[in-house]
Amino acid sequence: MAAAGGGAGAGAGTGAVAAPPRGIRAWLRSAFRFATDRNDFRRNLLVNLGLFAAGVWVARNLTDIDLMAPQPGP
Repeated sequence: MAAAGGGAGAGAGTGAVAAPPRGIRAWLRSAFRFATDRNDFRRNLLVNLGLFAAGVWVARNLTDIDLMAPQPGP
């Protein structure tokens, strides 16, 4: 798959490891690039697992709200 153009982005297959981002601007740039890379399977997996975990958290923490309970009067 990586030979067909997909893969981890620039520098894939060269054996070079990218340096960690320095500063908040570089971190934001790398996070944006990670989030917008359409060919990255790992990104899709992480995003989907994160959304699933967020949905589970919301479902578990909002189940105690009873929408059918009578509301308190004025």
